[in-house]
Amino acid sequence: MVVLELSEQDVNRLFRALADATRRDIVCRTLVADVSVSQLADSYSMSFAAVQKHVAVLEEARLVAKEPRGRERMVRGNLDRIRQAQRLLDSFEELWRSRIDRLDILLAEDEPAPPDS
Repeated sequence: MVVLELSEQDVNRLFRALADATRRDIVCRTLVADVSVSQLADSYSMSFAAVQKHVAVLEEARLVAKEPRGRERMVRGNLDRIRQAQRLLDSFEELWRSRIDRLDILLAEDEPAPPDS
């Protein structure tokens, strides 16, 4: 199967990052607007360090990027990476649809002929 422009390691990082609800929420928030790590930490009932770890996982998967802005570290969602993930999921869907189509053909071949009247 073609995994487009992503290596197997990239795919693993991507799905690992998106497997967690908090990280998916962080991605959604940062696609709408740049958000500081401090603002993110205030949004969750976990420590600042835990939020930083979530951001680091997302950053490793290239779903977000951090940039310094004054004294704060701003987090910005990476729409291009989300599009890569969508193309990857589309390729999985295409693979499964082709398998289902082949299965339909095989089942149609095995159908008994209608009785002669």
